[in-house]
Amino acid sequence: MDKEDTIVALATPPGMGAISVIRLSGSDSFKLIDSIFNSREKVSNSEGYTIKYGKIVDENNTLDDVLVSVFKAPNSYTGENAVEISTHGSPFVVQRTIELLLKNGARIAEPGEFTKRAFLNNKIDLAQAEAVADIIDSRTSVSLKGARNQLDGLLSAKVSEIRDKLVNTSALLELELDFSEEDIEFVKRDETDQNIREILIEIEGLLLTYNFGRVTRNGVNVAIVGEPNVGKSSILNYILKESRAIVSSIPGTTRDIIREDVSIDGFLFRLYDTAGIRASDDELEKEGITRSREALKNADIVLFVMDSETGFSAEIDAEIKKLNPNVKILRVLNKIDLKVNKVKDIDYFVSVRNGKGMMNLIDGLKNAGLGENIYTEKDIIVSSLRHFDCLKKAKENLEKARKSVKLKMSGEFVASDLRAAESTLMEIIGEIAPDDVLNNIFSRFCIGK
Repeated sequence: MDKEDTIVALATPPGMGAISVIRLSGSDSFKLIDSIFNSREKVSNSEGYTIKYGKIVDENNTLDDVLVSVFKAPNSYTGENAVEISTHGSPFVVQRTIELLLKNGARIAEPGEFTKRAFLNNKIDLAQAEAVADIIDSRTSVSLKGARNQLDGLLSAKVSEIRDKLVNTSALLELELDFSEEDIEFVKRDETDQNIREILIEIEGLLLTYNFGRVTRNGVNVAIVGEPNVGKSSILNYILKESRAIVSSIPGTTRDIIREDVSIDGFLFRLYDTAGIRASDDELEKEGITRSREALKNADIVLFVMDSETGFSAEIDAEIKKLNPNVKILRVLNKIDLKVNKVKDIDYFVSVRNGKGMMNLIDGLKNAGLGENIYTEKDIIVSSLRHFDCLKKAKENLEKARKSVKLKMSGEFVASDLRAAESTLMEIIGEIAPDDVLNNIFSRFCIGK
């Protein structure tokens, strides 16, 4: 990627629609748009934050009537001169307009390159850049709010605050090293230990939010399993409040994974209705059972459904524990409107037919997915595995620093561990960011963002 290039890409989804938006960013943006855009005033002579009406011209032939939004550096998304061209939503018009810009010197943007330039030009930090992708991917009100808070800088501000405390603590220790021959102690070791302990408490508090943050960002995978004909599809349909899975009294009706997404109080739950796990000679059903086992491996929660007739299946229970040993299992006894025989280890008794117990099951599903700690929208939440790993490494280095203090080791060892902790925190906001980390983050963006 060359920062000096002027880049172009379609910013709206491809295909036909009312309008399409083409984004152009770089030092030659105004010159390039002026070469194909006829209007009363050249874009190069326009003020920033203005919109110009005119025509895209292809060899003296009018291609389209468009609006061009003008953004002057540094007051643009990327921090560079930029324009956004609103054309009619014709794929041909979009393609031809981009071709004209390429012909005049632009190049196609790489995935996430507009946001990457915003980061490199100090318009946003790395955590905020990741939040842009999370906003695009948000599926519920909770995931959107979490991403919005991160983009607004809540996490970044907290990380910077913790880093500053680390810098202040390590600075005094490093100053001592310059006066090591005089044996001067600028800060008592008990005070150093207390400072590190307070920082550790803050980091541990952030780490505790990760399970909740992961759920708000990624949702919860729920595998509905059990023997054939116990009501797995009926439970799915009840939760969805609409019939999307075929319900039948014939055993083995579900021969493939049926996935449906549902928002429960703003949190995303991915429900996987699986084929009944059993021995089968039917090739289609065998494939469905194989996929069921795959869904089990990736599940955060398993709804283990049974009824009083089938009872508890030790075979399925063993299969769940074998494929996903640490998964949360909610054991559900369905059809309690019929005669209920004694079945062991049941968490929820329900009847899909009359709805009895179903709201308790849905509440239990939500509680199992969110965990014990519930946070408000004002709390700072860690939702990214990358951020979690950085905080975890910082914690480990701080624990090493405390150990060095307690062993009365030289301040050099303590300061070294504090610097290592500081470095991992700086990775979160991108002040230290290896190229492979940046490439991995921005490669997940769409081309026009």
